[in-house]
Amino acid sequence: MEEFEQARRARLRLRVGAVVVLVLVALGCAVLAAALTARPESAQIARDSQSTSAGTADGFSISSPSVFVHVTGAVARPGLFELADGSRVIDVIAAAGGFTESANRDELNLARLLTDGEQFSVPEVGELAADAAASDPRVNLNTADAAELDTLPRVGPAMAARILAWREANGRFASIDDLRGVSGIGDKTFEGLRELITV
Repeated sequence: MEEFEQARRARLRLRVGAVVVLVLVALGCAVLAAALTARPESAQIARDSQSTSAGTADGFSISSPSVFVHVTGAVARPGLFELADGSRVIDVIAAAGGFTESANRDELNLARLLTDGEQFSVPEVGELAADAAASDPRVNLNTADAAELDTLPRVGPAMAARILAWREANGRFASIDDLRGVSGIGDKTFEGLRELITV
């Protein structure tokens, strides 16, 4: 009788052990299957993320030239700022933390396009703007519109349109000598404009 009971207990332990092993194997298979299923998806996400980041970086470096502008005076953080080409005075004011309470906002043309390498000071109340671009009587080839270009001698509406077309096709004028590349600007015309234009 005792031998029978011992045999029965041994069989019971064997069955319990077998069930435990089967449960562990099933759990292991489920975990492995989940890992194998998730791995391609997460790898794809990583690849997509990398390609998106690379595309963004490439797009920025290729299609977004920048300008450097030095701002002083009544702004929260005066200094040198890099902005996208085509930015305006209001953009660099924002980059500099905005106006201080003492700023004389009415003295600045906030819509004026910025040029690379320029410096301007935001005046305080009671001061006049010491904006170099505003005080420079020369016509800036990079920011002038057709009406401004038309004020130059020997530059009528047709020539102004060609200058704007050149700027659109080639980007900013790096120097006033680039104006020679505009159709119809010969040596004589250029010499007559040399002292009246800037970039």
